[in-house]
Amino acid sequence: MADDQPLGNRVNHASGTIEIAGKTVHRLGFGAMRLVGPGVWGEPASRDASVRLLRRAVELGVDFIDTASVYGPHISEEIIREALHPFPEHVLITTKGGQTQSGPGSYAVLGRPEYLRQECVLSMRRLGVDHIDLYQLHQVDPLVPFEDQIGELKKLKEEGKIGAIGLNEVTVDQITAAREIVEIASVQNQYSITERKHEDVLEHCAREGLPFIAWFPLDIGALARPDSPLGGFAARIGATPAQIALAWLLARAENMVPIPGTASLSHLEENIAAAAVRLDPAQITELNALAGGRRTEGALRQR
Repeated sequence: MADDQPLGNRVNHASGTIEIAGKTVHRLGFGAMRLVGPGVWGEPASRDASVRLLRRAVELGVDFIDTASVYGPHISEEIIREALHPFPEHVLITTKGGQTQSGPGSYAVLGRPEYLRQECVLSMRRLGVDHIDLYQLHQVDPLVPFEDQIGELKKLKEEGKIGAIGLNEVTVDQITAAREIVEIASVQNQYSITERKHEDVLEHCAREGLPFIAWFPLDIGALARPDSPLGGFAARIGATPAQIALAWLLARAENMVPIPGTASLSHLEENIAAAAVRLDPAQITELNALAGGRRTEGALRQR
């Protein structure tokens, strides 16, 4: 594996870089939701395998890793610490608070200020850090005043527990309202070639110079399957459907940061190799028509 490291690093460097929370990272990141058990619940089948996968990701040049306290719950953060602590200076570990999970796939939004504070402090403990470089509001709680949720994150930042604040699953109006209270470092919404309901948010972030982190960039795995709508196109240019989906995202906007997640080492390496796939304007036009920007309103929204 060590022999592959230089090549892997060169490949991921091809994704380009972006500044998030004061760090320059490569635009192809890693989402750590899949490191835990089925339904994002409990221990993975092999914690050692998850540890090895994370270490391999960093070897291959991944330096932006996204997790959340609710993944497991807590287990993803613990695995990240086991695999990578003390964290390399160039690696940005970001986590989120604002959801609870009572069983496999059973989520609820909880944005009360005292809960957000508790989750931030506990995430610091689990990750083994004295502050979190980028802490994200996992989801806006409609039952709690928005300014109270953002205000608590602002307090945590002023206390030095948070370096920068990110938002998840938000509208343009919510981004604007949050920025009137505190500086916002990033926005994370669901986005893929077949799921573009947040097109207005992406374009707003591009205009405002905000990084846009795309979760479920492979449309809950549908774009990576053999019957993917991208399968025929991928075969013609000698790539995999997953690589085409990720390459399209990287070409879509300079502020785009896809975070594909996986528990498979081979899929990890396949995904990172997407950074070297180049699509010309004609191919992008073909892909736009082929995928059609399908909306998956029933997809898992709480994550």
